[in-house]
Amino acid sequence: MARAGEATAPTASRSLIWLLVLPMAAIHAVAFLWPIVNLLLLSFRPTGAGGVILPGWSLQSWWDVLSDRFYLQMLFRSIWLSLLITAITLVASYPIALFLHRMPPRWRPVLLVVCISPLLLSAVVRTYGWLVILGDGGFVASIMRSIGLTPPRMLFNPTGVVIGLVEILMPYMILSLYAGFGRLSASLEEAAKSLGARPLTVLWRIVIPLTLPGVFLGCLLTFVLAISSFITPKILGGGRVILLATEIYDQAVITLNWSVAGVLSLIALLIFGGSLATYSRVSRTQE
Repeated sequence: MARAGEATAPTASRSLIWLLVLPMAAIHAVAFLWPIVNLLLLSFRPTGAGGVILPGWSLQSWWDVLSDRFYLQMLFRSIWLSLLITAITLVASYPIALFLHRMPPRWRPVLLVVCISPLLLSAVVRTYGWLVILGDGGFVASIMRSIGLTPPRMLFNPTGVVIGLVEILMPYMILSLYAGFGRLSASLEEAAKSLGARPLTVLWRIVIPLTLPGVFLGCLLTFVLAISSFITPKILGGGRVILLATEIYDQAVITLNWSVAGVLSLIALLIFGGSLATYSRVSRTQE
């Protein structure tokens, strides 16, 4: 009897696990997997004038995207700007996250709230704020003119898009870096300094290697958010900076070319998957 009770216990436990998992799996299938399957099917359907989905199947949309120089340049520009935004965001956020980590425990929550407080504002509001600041009569241009410099054009070009996205994505990078600083111990830095290591040597040989997990996580999150950003490139780019997300919107809403929009959306998903795979491989090498 005892053995029978022991045999039924794992079965009941597995049944309970499946009952708990099935609702989330169903939601995931309906909200995530089905739209992806729909995009995949849509990318192989020919589209007529006015967005009419024609009968039959075709590879024409894939060929149009992968053979058109415009789309290839747009994809390269999107990846390049996203990598640039990720690098600038990392350089700007790393000192802030390190400062937070080294602060006394009683001050950390307050300063952390200050760092992430921009997230309380909508990205649209913050983007329009940059529209005012970077304009020809804005704060930055006025300061440059007051000291005798000619301000460069910072709106409706990649410069404005990079500036706006760096500021918008910095809180995400700071949180990721701060979360990855758990292995960093002040005793290791003090030991290196006691052995005669200079501050830059301590930073390069101890601090940065121990914080690489947070760096990789922050870079992954920032890159994915940058390449999928729509509002900021649309407003600060003024329609002149064509990136992956803005082109998907134009194809789906303006030109009503649903199949090309589906192809571009799947390419975006492939980029996300490649980024996640790269992050997983690099993270395993650091363990």
